[in-house]
Amino acid sequence: MSTMIKPGAQRQLKNHTSFGQSVRNSLTMAYRGLLKIKRTPEQLFDVTFQPIIFTLMFTYIFGGAISGDVQNYLPMIIPGILVQTVITTSIVTGVQLREDMEKGVFDRFKSLPISRIAPLAGALLADTVRYTIATVLTFAMGYVMGLRPEGGLGHVAMAGVLVIICSWAISWIFAFFGVIARTASSVQGISMIVLFPLTFLSNAFVPVDTMPDWLQWFVKMNPISHLVTAVRDLVNQGTMGSDLVFSLVGAAVIVAVFAPITVRAYMRRT
Repeated sequence: MSTMIKPGAQRQLKNHTSFGQSVRNSLTMAYRGLLKIKRTPEQLFDVTFQPIIFTLMFTYIFGGAISGDVQNYLPMIIPGILVQTVITTSIVTGVQLREDMEKGVFDRFKSLPISRIAPLAGALLADTVRYTIATVLTFAMGYVMGLRPEGGLGHVAMAGVLVIICSWAISWIFAFFGVIARTASSVQGISMIVLFPLTFLSNAFVPVDTMPDWLQWFVKMNPISHLVTAVRDLVNQGTMGSDLVFSLVGAAVIVAVFAPITVRAYMRRT
């Protein structure tokens, strides 16, 4: 005699999946995210063309005015472009999450014998590939244009890992927006309102001392400025200072705050 599992009982079983199964399911969902990129490669336009276009545009427009020439501006602008590009890319996490929920994809996931947290964790994990692509292309573009990092390859790699970690942490904020928002366009709009002043009102593109006094206090407190400074120290000098510690602590605080509320909101919605 066959037995049927009621939906409530099935949900209870899924809530008690083992940690190992949750990890395996999350990796499977991350692979699904990479397959989506393979089938629609235009999803990578923002992490492939943006670093190239922004690097060329900002370097040749502002390089002479700010640093005298392009070569002197590269050590300053490449870390700024890297942080700005990768942080902006983290918006995609919330947008795609909202799109999947709108299309009913998560309704299908609820009927599968998988961990309920796996689709969310998999999406966040898959996007680290996007951050890595943007990081490699930005440094490669800088090298082509003449940047020769004084910190060495090891510190350049550390700078890239730092940016990826901080971007992954920030993606939890946009994942929360993706869960609670009504449409994908609203997620993108809210996210840009948050990121636009943080990235441009920072030390990413121009020296802080060239700004008005009333603006300098905000730029110096801006966490993006601390991240940019940490990347510059690693790439250009091979040093690790307080800005690196501040960036890592800030990333940990973001995850500690937004991961629980995002998971809670996600569980309610799914």
